[in-house]
Amino acid sequence: MPLSALEFIPLTEDLELLPFKCKDDDLNDFFFNDAKLYLKELMAVTYLFIDPNKQKTAAYFSLLNDKVSYDPEEPSFWNRLNRKITNRKRRRNYPSVKIGRLAVSQDYTGQGIGREILNFIKHAFTNGNRTGCRFITVDAYADATEFYQKNGFDFFTRKDERDDTRLMYFDLKPFKEAQEKEKKSSTNKL
Repeated sequence: MPLSALEFIPLTEDLELLPFKCKDDDLNDFFFNDAKLYLKELMAVTYLFIDPNKQKTAAYFSLLNDKVSYDPEEPSFWNRLNRKITNRKRRRNYPSVKIGRLAVSQDYTGQGIGREILNFIKHAFTNGNRTGCRFITVDAYADATEFYQKNGFDFFTRKDERDDTRLMYFDLKPFKEAQEKEKKSSTNKL
C-alpha cells in the first residue's frame, strides 16, 4: 500500500488514537502513552498515516529539533563531515531534525511504507522548509540500522556498536541536489 492511499494527520492533543500495533513494545507505548505529552510539552511532533478504510493507524513518526555537534573523540568523522561543507560555513554544530520514533503497524509491514516515510521526511526538509536543516538524525534500534543504511543513513561513530541504539545521520544536501538535477533533466526533456 503506497503512502498516497493513506491519510496524513498531524497528531493533536484531542485526536482519538486509532488502533496500532507494531513489533516493538516501546514504539507502541510511545504512541499511546507519550506522543501527546511530547506534543503538549513542545518536545516532539508526531504525524500519523491512517488507513481510512480500516480505521487503523498504519504508521507514525515523530520529529524534534537536533544538532550534529563536534566530538573531539571522533576527529576523523568530523573531518569527513566538514569536507562536505563550504569552508566559510564550517562550524562546530550543524542544524538537524531528529526522527524520535518511526513505526509501521504489523498489518502494513513489508509494503515499503517505512522507506516512503523517510523519503517524505527528506522531501519535507529540502522543499519549503521553514528553518535551516542540513541533516536528519536518528537513534536507531540495533535491529533497524540496516533499514536506515539501505535508505542512505550512515553511522556517526563506532563507539556505540555494542549499544541498543546507534546514532545515525543522513545528509540532506546531496538529496536536494539530486532532486534539482532530476527536475532539471525532466524539464530539459520537454
